[in-house]
Amino acid sequence: VQLQASGGGLVQAGGSLRLSCAASGGTFSTYSLAWFRQAPGEEREFVAVISWSGSSTHYADSVKGRFTISRDNAKNTVYLQMNSLKPEDTAVYYCAADLYYSEDSNYAMDYWGKGTLVTVSS
Repeated sequence: VQLQASGGGLVQAGGSLRLSCAASGGTFSTYSLAWFRQAPGEEREFVAVISWSGSSTHYADSVKGRFTISRDNAKNTVYLQMNSLKPEDTAVYYCAADLYYSEDSNYAMDYWGKGTLVTVSS
């Protein structure tokens, strides 16, 4: 499956952005989807994951209550709604897919897309 993230940009602290990740080449509705991010000079970190049906979600503590992951299986797209953004949310955001749903932040997802840059100014 191929993944393409979009929707990044520059936003002021306290603002909102919605990231999208479009998938192709696979049966989208059978995959769990996740968002990860990597800040400059930092390791990549888990942000959120959603199960194939959308019935289960899990978030990193750092974004819980501010970010919402969702999916539209009819559009082969997963979203990340980001509210109350902070400068520390600045990172390249990546979407990933796997046939297995895991809430382990260290789980190695099988498929990765290119990232989209989110910059939050103070």
